[in-house]
Amino acid sequence: MTEPAAVIETRGLTKRFRGGQLAVAGLDLVVPRGSVFGFLGPNGSGKTTTIRMLMGLIEPTAGLARVLGEPMPAAGARVLPRVGALIEGPALYGFLSGRDNLVRFDAADPTADPRTRAARVSEALERVGLASAAGKKARAYSLGMKQRLGLAAALLRPRELLVLDEPTNGLDPQGMREIRALVRSLASGGTTVFLSSHLLDEIEQVCTHAAVMSRGRLLVQGTVGELAASTRGRLAVTTPDTADAVRVLKEHGVNDLAVADDRVTGEPPVAPADLADLNAALVRAGVRVRAFGTERASLEDAFVALTGEGFDVAG
Repeated sequence: MTEPAAVIETRGLTKRFRGGQLAVAGLDLVVPRGSVFGFLGPNGSGKTTTIRMLMGLIEPTAGLARVLGEPMPAAGARVLPRVGALIEGPALYGFLSGRDNLVRFDAADPTADPRTRAARVSEALERVGLASAAGKKARAYSLGMKQRLGLAAALLRPRELLVLDEPTNGLDPQGMREIRALVRSLASGGTTVFLSSHLLDEIEQVCTHAAVMSRGRLLVQGTVGELAASTRGRLAVTTPDTADAVRVLKEHGVNDLAVADDRVTGEPPVAPADLADLNAALVRAGVRVRAFGTERASLEDAFVALTGEGFDVAG
């Protein structure tokens, strides 16, 4: 593989553990430079194993991975100083304050200038909203505060790539909004962000691209808009005559019908031209149609259609 316009690129990346368990099978992944890339998959799909291989924490059984144009894990010493990562929660010194934890992390970076350490630590704490709690011992931090501190550690230096595993885990709604804003800010500044999350709504709000894994295999990747557009939206009818609407729609091939208050939804017929006929059939049957159309499919709809299952966080 040559130097791509991609920050992460894999070819046939495979990991088989002892006992023959195949965790990742032939993964071909491309993460465009400057993107906010969502990495999705149900329980056991191979997401965390993939991230560990990308970061050089474990070696692949087969295949190739390049991060920032360099082969991993061979080029880890050159690549990792340019990467910020928060994987499976931060490892903190509980007896140290939040600020002192960051000082230790920064001191462990051989490329970090000690003369500007205090300024870097203060800026990182400010960016994640922990400046007022910087003097508190880490063991007294809530789960969300620990997550913020781990993110601050990843942001001590300017990074070309930021790898985040469940970055909003444990945060309240306000904290989640702040982290989303931070991710957008980093991306607008040129940092590529690669994140896994069990919150599909979050991925849809903040990510430009996404990939879906299932049982160790890549099902699909592309822009978030493309993935959602690949799944047909549901037909929705607003009417006070829901029982009659259900009967008529069923007669005309609409499946998976559901009623909630004055709305009837279902899977539309395969042929798009049938929609006008459906509306006319409802009117002819005396159904008072107040609204009629198809709803835009969400990323969650696409995920369920691809995997055949709901979302589970521990991938």
